[in-house]
Amino acid sequence: MDAYTQLSAADAAVPLAAEDLDRLATAAFLTGKEDESIEAWQRAYNAFQGLGRRERAVRSAMHVAMGLVNHGEFPRAGGWLARAGRLLEAGEEDCVEFGYLLVPTALQSLMSGDAATADRTFQQAIELAERFDDGDLLTMGRLGRGQSLVTLGETARGVGLLDEIMVAVTSGEVSPMMSGIVYCAVIEACQAVFDLRRAQQWTAALNHWCESQPGLFAFRGSCMVYRAEIMRLHGEWGDAMTEASKAREWLSGPPPQPGVGDALYQVAELHRLRGERGEAEQGYRQANDVGRSPQPGLTLMRLAQGKVDAATVAIRRELDEARDRATRCRLLPAYVEVMIAAQDIEAALAAAGELSELAQSLDAPFLRAAAAQARGAVLLASGDDRGALESLRRAWTTWRDLDAPYEAARVRELIGLACLRLGDRDAYEMETNAARHAFLQLGAAPDLARLGRLVDAAAPKAAGGLSAREVQVLKLVAAGKSNRSIAGELVISEKTVARHVSNIFSKLGLSSRAAATAYAYEHGLN
Repeated sequence: MDAYTQLSAADAAVPLAAEDLDRLATAAFLTGKEDESIEAWQRAYNAFQGLGRRERAVRSAMHVAMGLVNHGEFPRAGGWLARAGRLLEAGEEDCVEFGYLLVPTALQSLMSGDAATADRTFQQAIELAERFDDGDLLTMGRLGRGQSLVTLGETARGVGLLDEIMVAVTSGEVSPMMSGIVYCAVIEACQAVFDLRRAQQWTAALNHWCESQPGLFAFRGSCMVYRAEIMRLHGEWGDAMTEASKAREWLSGPPPQPGVGDALYQVAELHRLRGERGEAEQGYRQANDVGRSPQPGLTLMRLAQGKVDAATVAIRRELDEARDRATRCRLLPAYVEVMIAAQDIEAALAAAGELSELAQSLDAPFLRAAAAQARGAVLLASGDDRGALESLRRAWTTWRDLDAPYEAARVRELIGLACLRLGDRDAYEMETNAARHAFLQLGAAPDLARLGRLVDAAAPKAAGGLSAREVQVLKLVAAGKSNRSIAGELVISEKTVARHVSNIFSKLGLSSRAAATAYAYEHGLN
C-alpha cells in the first residue's frame, strides 16, 4: 500500500518512467485497484515501446490482456494480444515473451468452455518457459494445465500438478503477484472438485501469506470467503459469519470485486441455518443482484418455510440450467431433498444416482458423504429402511471424519427415523438426542423445530391423556432434570416447562416430582 501511495503521488507530480509505471501497476494490482493497474500497464506498454524494449512492452500488454480477460472483456483482450503479437513478430529473435502471450489466449479458451484447447496452449507455454528457464511463466503454464485437466475430468493428474505448483509457491520461488494468483486459483480448483482437505490446507497457507503482507488486497477477500466456507462446514458458525461479513465489506469496493457475490451468499447461508430468514432473504437477493445465484440456499429456505411448490419449481429450473459438473454437485443434494418433500421419489432417485456417479468420478469424501446421504434419504422415503440405514451410516462416518457436525446431525436424524421404523426405539431415541444436541450447540433453530415436530409425532401415547410433549417432559423429570435443564434441552422457555409439569401433575393426579418419576418407571416412560 505504501508503494502504491508513493508511486501514485510521484506520478501525479511528474509522469513516471517505464520501469516505475510497471511497479505502479503491480502495486495497484496487489492492493485491489484493478482498473488503475490496467491503466498503468497500458501506459507502461507505450513507454517501453517508445524505448524500443519490445519484450517489456509485450509483458505489459500481457498483463493488460489478463486483466481484461478476468473482467470478461474478451474482444479488448484479443486486441491487446494481437497488438503484442505484431510487436514480437517485428523482431527477429525468439524470446520467452511468446510464451507469456499464450497465457491469456489459453485463459480465454478455458473460460469459454474449451478446456482441451486451453490445455494444449498452456503446454506450449510450459515448453517455452522450460527452454528459457522462466519460473513465473512455468508456474502460469502449469497452473493453467492443472485447471484444464480438472475441467476435463482428469482430476488426479490436475490436482497433482497443482500440488507441485504450491510447493514452489510456499517455498518462495515465485513472484508475489504470481503467488497470490496461484493460491486463489488452486483453492478454487480444489473446491470445484470438492477436495475440502486440500482447500483447507491451502486456504490456511494463503491466509498466512496475506497476513504477512498487511497492505495486500487482491487476494485477501477471496481468502476470507474460502475460510468462511470451511468454518461453516466445521460448525464454527460464529467465526464463519465474522469472516464472511469481513469478506463482504472488503470485496464490496468501490469498485466491487468479483468475489462479493460468494461472500454475500455465505452470509445468507449462515443466516438461513440459524433461522434468521429475513436477513437470509436479503442476503440471497443481494448475491443475485451481483450475479451470484442464490441457489440452492434459497430453495432450502423455501422448503423449511413449507413452500414445497416454490422450492420444487426453483430447484428444477436451476438444475436444468446447470451444465458444469461442480454446479450440479452443489445442487443435487438439495434437489433430492426437495423431490422427496414433493413426493416425486422417481426424480429423487435419479438425482441421487447422478450424484453417486459424480462422487465416484471425483473421488472426494465430501461428495461421497453427500451421495450416501441422498441415497439413504430416498431409500427411507421409499420404505427400504434397512437399505437406507446402511447408506446413512456410511454417510455419517464420512461426515464425522470430515468434522462436519451439522451434516452429521442431519444424517443421525434420518438414522433415528430408520431405527424407529425397524422397531428399535432405544436406538431411535439415542440418535435423535444426539442430533438435537448437535443442533442446539450449533444454533440450528429450524432443524431443532423440525426435529421437535418429528419427535412429537413419534412419541408413544401415554396413560392419563398426556400429550406427546408432556411425555417428553415427564421422561426428563424422571431423569432428574430441573425445569431449567429441560427448557434448554427442548429449546423452550422455562415458563412453558413449568406449565407442562403442572398439567402432568393435574392429569395424573400427582403432587411431586418423585411421584411423577415413579409413574414414569411404572409405565415404561423412563
